[in-house]
Parts: sequence; C-alpha cells; structure tokens
Amino acid sequence: MYASKIITSMIRQLIYTGFLTFLLQFTALGQGYQLAVLKYNGGGDYYANPTALPNLITFCNENLGTSISKDVPYVEVGSSDLFQYPFVHMTGHGNVVFSASEAENLRTYLLGGGFLHIDDNYGMNEFIRVELKKVFPNNELVELPFNHEVFHQKYDFNGLPKIHEHDGNRPQAFGIIIDGRLVCMYTYETDLSDGWENSEVHNDSENKRIQALKMGANILMFAFMQ
Repeated sequence: MYASKIITSMIRQLIYTGFLTFLLQFTALGQGYQLAVLKYNGGGDYYANPTALPNLITFCNENLGTSISKDVPYVEVGSSDLFQYPFVHMTGHGNVVFSASEAENLRTYLLGGGFLHIDDNYGMNEFIRVELKKVFPNNELVELPFNHEVFHQKYDFNGLPKIHEHDGNRPQAFGIIIDGRLVCMYTYETDLSDGWENSEVHNDSENKRIQALKMGANILMFAFMQ
C-alpha cells in the first residue's frame, strides 16, 4: 500500500514537472548527445559565429570528459525539435522577435529542464530583453554575483572575462531563475562566443580564447549539474 502511494506520487510529480525533464536528463547523461544554436526571427544574424559552439564542444570533450556530438544544428524557437537538445546557445548582433507561440514553446522547454545561453554578439541587448519578457513576464533578469557557482566549476573566475571591448563597459552575467534553477543565462559586454571561434576569425590572443572557452565550459558544466 505504501509502495503504491510512492509510485503514484512519483507519477504525479513526473506529470507535474513534465516528461521533458526526464528526457533531457537522460539525454545529457548519455553518449553523443547534441547541443544546438537557436534560430530566431526579427532580422538578427542568429547564424553568427559558426565555429564557436563546435569549438566549445571540442574543448569540453577534451577537458571535461563529455561526449557531445560535434554536429551542431540550428533549431527554431517554435519547433518541437527544440526539446531534443538539453542546451541551446543563442547569439547575434541585432533584432530578435519571438511570436506568442514561440515564446510559449521556449518557456515550456526551459521549465521542463532545458537551458538557454544567450551571448550578446553586440547590438542584441535592447531587443533580447524585451523578448525574454514575453517568455517569462513575471521574472526579471538578475545579475549573477561573482560568487555564483557558474563561475566556480572546473575553472575559477572572478566574474566574466572581457573578450571584446564593445562599449567598454564591464562584462555582466544575468540569469532568469525559476524555483531556484537557472534556466537562462545572458552574457553581456563580454562576447564569449567570439572567443570560441577559430583563432583567425577575430585574431584574438590565445589567452583570450582560452579564457572564453574555459568560461563556456563552466556554463555548460553548471547547466548539466545544477
């Protein structure tokens, strides 16, 4: 009788949290899982930095012992395919627009266990903040303090590294936190994904590239282990 109640409770919890949570955890722990880049509307270049995520994946496979596929697809915000990927990266320079159905799909994905990392490639900030309010109208982007665990995974950082100057402001990390879980991390005035790119693309120093890759590895590690 007691065991039956436990099973019933577990089933109810699974239904409540969503099957996606189980699916994403299972996928992330398995072999050869994939990450994806978010394809969005509005005119911004979602396809910027094509070598960035593959290079981060290679770095993580070599240094964190992950088994992430190097094949990185684009996935549309409103697509059911979004739920195949435990971690989705988003970048670009300009406008971003989420329709109501896209915002709902992204919200369902994030509440169910998915993780979104947004890196402002420069010029995205004023747009992405508005669109994120469509996804979580009652939740604010909050700045993550330097003692947040995301900065202290395998690699220790005192906040985000500054990869590109942009407007010369300090780099900042923001997050949307739901029930104690970081579901979305937004990196601003750092340009991490430029630092992940092939060295000849931006001519960044090797030190800058390694800093960017290590911070990216921390984000990925935290997303899977929080």
